[in-house]
Amino acid sequence: MVLTIGDDARIHKQVRFLHGEKNEIRIGDRANFYRGTEIMAPVTIGDDVFINRDAYIRPQTTIGDRVNIGPFVRVVTDTHDIGPHDKRAGAVRHDAITIGDGSWIGASATILGGVTIGAGSIVAAGSIVTSDVPDDVVVAGVPAKVVKKLGK
Repeated sequence: MVLTIGDDARIHKQVRFLHGEKNEIRIGDRANFYRGTEIMAPVTIGDDVFINRDAYIRPQTTIGDRVNIGPFVRVVTDTHDIGPHDKRAGAVRHDAITIGDGSWIGASATILGGVTIGAGSIVAAGSIVTSDVPDDVVVAGVPAKVVKKLGK
């Protein structure tokens, strides 16, 4: 099993890491994860990342440095190919998600597979992100749309 946790990390004992011999979870220095979070490999998490309680992070996720993730956030890379009439949920796949450095993901937000969140951006609480988010913006809504541009 491959789980690498950086220096000075504070990981609550109720955080679940699901990984195997070939799938790695890498966590940077000074990470701070609250209880109830579940992370399924492969996942890479940068330095100084804060994850509040009960986050759900699926395979093929990359989280940059200094990212804050609110409680009950879902980072869902899982999807299915469209199958035939008798079973529309075809083969499972994991479309990668990247969360850029310095971003803030608000409480109960959902980020769907194939999305990149730009550096320094904010995803408002309760939003569902279905497409890429540029750097330094606030997105909100269902589906999430840019509602404000931020300075650097």
